[in-house]
Amino acid sequence: MTDITTSKVQVSFDGKALEVDASATVLEAALDNDIFIPHLCHSPDLVPAGVCRLCLVDVDGQMVTACNTPIRDGATIRSDTEEVTATVRGAVELLLVNHHRGSLEAEPGERNDLLEIARHIGVDEAKLRRLRRPEQNLVADTSNPFFEFDPNICVLCGICVRVCDEIVGVSAIDFVKRGVFTTIGSAPDAKWTDSACVSCGECVVRCPTSSLSFKDFETPEREVETTCTYCGCGCGIHLGVSDGQIVSARGVQKSPANEGRLCVKGRFGFDFVNAPDRLTTPLIRRNGELEEATWDEALDLVAAKFGEHREGAFAAIASAKLTNEENYVIQKLARAVQGTNNVDHCARLCHAPSVAGLVQSFGSGAMTSSSKDLGDARCTFAIGTNTTAAHPILALQVMRSLRQGGKLIVANPREIELAEHADIFIQHKPGSDVALLMGMMRVILEEDLHDPQYIASRCEDFEVFAESLAQYDDATVEAKTGVPFELIAEAARMYAENAPASILYAMGITQHTHGTDNVLAISNLALLTGNVGVPSGGVNPLRGQSNVQGACDMGALPNVYPGYQKVDLPDVKAKFEQAWDVQLDESPGLTHLEILRGVSGGTIKAIYLVGENPALSEADATHARKAMEDVEFLVVQDIFLTESAHYADVVLPAATFAEKDGTFTNTERRVQRVRQAIPPVGESRSDLWITCEIARRMGAVGFDFETATDVMAEIASVTPQYGGITYERIEDVGLQWPCPDQDHPGTRFLHGEQFPRPGGKGRFFPLAYRAPDEEPDDEYPLVLTTERSLYHYHTSTMTRRVHGLEELRPEELVEIHPRDAAALRIASGDEVRVTSRRGEVVARALVTEVSPPGTVSMTFHFHEAPTNVLTNAAWDPVAKIPETKVCAVRVEPV
Repeated sequence: MTDITTSKVQVSFDGKALEVDASATVLEAALDNDIFIPHLCHSPDLVPAGVCRLCLVDVDGQMVTACNTPIRDGATIRSDTEEVTATVRGAVELLLVNHHRGSLEAEPGERNDLLEIARHIGVDEAKLRRLRRPEQNLVADTSNPFFEFDPNICVLCGICVRVCDEIVGVSAIDFVKRGVFTTIGSAPDAKWTDSACVSCGECVVRCPTSSLSFKDFETPEREVETTCTYCGCGCGIHLGVSDGQIVSARGVQKSPANEGRLCVKGRFGFDFVNAPDRLTTPLIRRNGELEEATWDEALDLVAAKFGEHREGAFAAIASAKLTNEENYVIQKLARAVQGTNNVDHCARLCHAPSVAGLVQSFGSGAMTSSSKDLGDARCTFAIGTNTTAAHPILALQVMRSLRQGGKLIVANPREIELAEHADIFIQHKPGSDVALLMGMMRVILEEDLHDPQYIASRCEDFEVFAESLAQYDDATVEAKTGVPFELIAEAARMYAENAPASILYAMGITQHTHGTDNVLAISNLALLTGNVGVPSGGVNPLRGQSNVQGACDMGALPNVYPGYQKVDLPDVKAKFEQAWDVQLDESPGLTHLEILRGVSGGTIKAIYLVGENPALSEADATHARKAMEDVEFLVVQDIFLTESAHYADVVLPAATFAEKDGTFTNTERRVQRVRQAIPPVGESRSDLWITCEIARRMGAVGFDFETATDVMAEIASVTPQYGGITYERIEDVGLQWPCPDQDHPGTRFLHGEQFPRPGGKGRFFPLAYRAPDEEPDDEYPLVLTTERSLYHYHTSTMTRRVHGLEELRPEELVEIHPRDAAALRIASGDEVRVTSRRGEVVARALVTEVSPPGTVSMTFHFHEAPTNVLTNAAWDPVAKIPETKVCAVRVEPV
């Protein structure tokens, strides 16, 4: 980012001459210079409010609140005058008499800034006893599983209310009741869990009196800085450790990805590391049962069986939950040891169309912007993404953009939370994205809202694309989308007229049989308006798992080596043959679904399944389960005995992210450190060690890595985008690729000067509308679409072992519109059967207007109601991703 030099001014502070930032407030200037001024309601993350009245100072003879008074050149500031001291002491006393602690001493482990201030300024406790009103003994709210609110010690500073509004954007709480009965809540006498609270804990960490406090909090003996293992936001966290166990997590303030903020999973979601049912020893199937075995027994058996099934008979499925280094050695094992490109991972089920589409149009299949820059967008177009649930910390940047006057367009079949904040909400039919986007582009072109100079200088194939827009007339677009065309036109104008404009999308765009077309339509829209290659704009696929970006970068894909270097190009093949000193296969391998289908076809005999759970995550999951049951030799490497592990011949116990070193690459392409906080439990081992040990036992060379650092050195030597990445350089905050050499600072946003494709230009694509593979009919009259819950992650292998998360979302729910529910005589809480052409599940109904008429919605987090038994495995012909966002179902009461 550009280095902006802040101007300075001269002031006198308590008789001391200081040079301070001209843009600072008096309080900020004091804190920057280690001058203590009492304050309760101040937070550097919030707009100054001046509520607590404790930060009073004298500025040139006038008493003012320091937190919201701008500094001015030549000012004389006194915080130590008799008048200031007496007034502040009086304000503290008034707060304390309503703070029913009964003492100026904090409880053990308690953060209480008010009591510290009282002791600092010398409040007389005897005087407090005379002033203190009778205790109210209000009932504490303990309804939230992670924190509690004690109104008896709340001084109504309002910092929690402001945090929930200004930072989180939820506004779940406010001041309720009146006069001496005023307190904090969502409504009079309502519980915290009755509110819209998302349990992120941001209010708790800023509460200055501990009236909001974490339940069962244990002060850690030490902390280790690392990267969160959940979604692709890549938040920096401090893991707290006591007695060899994870006891706490807090955000890393310096991390550009999250600036210290965390969601509910990132703050509270790590009890799974210490779960009693962790896999701690290898298992081998003997006489039909999985039995404990030694590492030597298990690894020798795996090495021998893999040796029997090489080349096209073998396949590896890597994982977005693993580090870059681990994904690198898994794909190297498949290619250099087993002689096959049959290696894939879960990106095939989520963002394969992003890679397939954006590589064609831009030359690179990654998020073009930086997460923090999204907060400076003048317009955000969020399509096919439930950002507040799936990427909650990145969603805070959308909220920041709105606070700065930015516009928000939301397009989603469901009325998601983000729609409540939108200037325009488009609730289009599932699978109609191409018609919607191309219709918007026709408006932009016809009304001359495009950027002809950008198109002429930086793009190609514009004319054929422009001609293709004629098929998307008003009536056609309205019929396909189910949305009044004027609303679509209004959205087109808003996006085109407010640059820089960013597009955010996720699996609502990609998980379709035309997912690649959807992505190309998005790239067309950004190119048409010149919104690529600029800060705070661009096309931003939001990656759903902690290292799905990195797993792709590392070549855990069947058609590319690390760095997206194609396996069927002779020069690339020769490069890796020289680097690895082996002969390599030149044919692209099988994708995720093709691997499982290859079992029934007789080609795949052995599968190495690492950190994935197809029994729940795969479309048409019954087929996936059958494949795992039938394959001759299945190795599952994981931290728990997952639904998929029950089919394994050998189970290898792996370490969690907290038990190993490495790197994750987040959704904004930032390569960040993962650091070991505790030893692996039992006999579990890192995936890096396990994979390398298998390779060594098969007699392979090139797997004698002693540390993850050694692996990264090899990655950098063969991966151009990572050429300048070293552990030393990413020790602090990480680097964004491309970072081709060690003098390169990393890349804040992509395509600023040219696109990394032949000719250096972005490419437009004409697109024809294609309907979803499956549409409702008389037998299956409803559309099922899938979503994710804020409180769970993927197949819930980790999150359902966190009691509080399970309490907040304990079961699968079938969201159904009141109109459909009434027609079927279904009420919220009723058990319903959902049936598709592939199977059926039973779950409870949730009658809600979030899902539109004709559409029901479910997650895929719960094994008791495995939603993917229903979904359609028909795939996109380019990216080969299954269409899990649209399938036809019927719903009936049980």
